[in-house]
Amino acid sequence: MLKLIIIEDEKPVYDHLVKTLLSVQPDAEIVMHISSVNQGIDFLSRAPQADLVLSDIQLSDGLAFEIFNHSRSFIPVIFITGYDSFMLNAFNHNAIDYILKPVTPKELSMALEKYKLLKQHFATNANQFDNLLKYVTGHKKTRLLVRKGLENMILKLDDIVLLYTENKIVYVIDKTGKKYIADKNLTDLEEELDDSVFFRVNRQYILNLNYIKGYKPYEKVKLMVELSVPDLNHVIIVSQETAPDFRKWMYEA
Repeated sequence: MLKLIIIEDEKPVYDHLVKTLLSVQPDAEIVMHISSVNQGIDFLSRAPQADLVLSDIQLSDGLAFEIFNHSRSFIPVIFITGYDSFMLNAFNHNAIDYILKPVTPKELSMALEKYKLLKQHFATNANQFDNLLKYVTGHKKTRLLVRKGLENMILKLDDIVLLYTENKIVYVIDKTGKKYIADKNLTDLEEELDDSVFFRVNRQYILNLNYIKGYKPYEKVKLMVELSVPDLNHVIIVSQETAPDFRKWMYEA
């Protein structure tokens, strides 16, 4: 028996998905129907017993990616959405497959088969499948999905100079000085970024090592960072508590 969680906020779409699922996997058991980000975070944070998640991406209160960011769930996910622009980000959030709506029995059957083959492949070692999923959810990103106006864009992390928060909005600045908006908070981004390249110098800023020109003492116990990209108009101070770790990070770079 395959135990599934379905994340979908539109009842007709949910009903169609269940019907399609049972036509290709008659013994499937739906352990939970989730219809919002908040409900998903709450449920998945309890570490439910389930084999697989079928998830829409755009929900009424946000993107389903936030569920997996906050719940730290390692359950594999098949994302089902009407938009292909989310594909890259999906594979940073437990995804083993990505299906465009409307879902057909053939597409869903192939996605379920992929899950079964993955599980069978790692069945020789009970821990390997879980470790694979943890790697999928925990590996460091190479790109970041951002917004500029109504447009969703992918930035290479190598091109990002800094990330900062202001008025509860997280902004991203690239090497050309262009500014974008990120949909995640700074703490979540800090956990996803490679800590050998990115460092959170205070509550407001995360910096890319490759764009740091140097630093100097500031108010005796703090540090002021100078970036190699001119005209950013950001005064970046490393807090007193963080300064020793920052020096060590720079020294070991």
